Amino acid sequence: MAGVDERIAALQQRVRLGGGFREADRERVLRGLSGLAKHLAGWNPDQVDIEVSVKDRDKPEQRVTVNLRLTGRPHLVAGASRPDLDQALAEARKELTRQVDDEKSRRAPQHRRP
Repeated sequence: MAGVDERIAALQQRVRLGGGFREADRERVLRGLSGLAKHLAGWNPDQVDIEVSVKDRDKPEQRVTVNLRLTGRPHLVAGASRPDLDQALAEARKELTRQVDDEKSRRAPQHRRP
């Protein structure tokens, strides 16, 4: 479990709780987003801003939204609607991970060749 704890620690400085979440939810949100940490490892904490919010919490149509701002990169947004909050966090994390990886590959040196 040390790997998850390390990823949570890496995200601790980067995640802000937006609408629908309370400070008591921080650990749950960090666990839900922990897989994102390794994809953001190349940036310093001051270059990363993650805001997580939820609308219609605890209702079947609740929607989790994760906004990610990386210095020098476009603003990325991922969302998921699931009745289970943990599943919605996981789905939004997977979508955001895909976007981060796509953005990294677009900016890789092989894509800049004439």
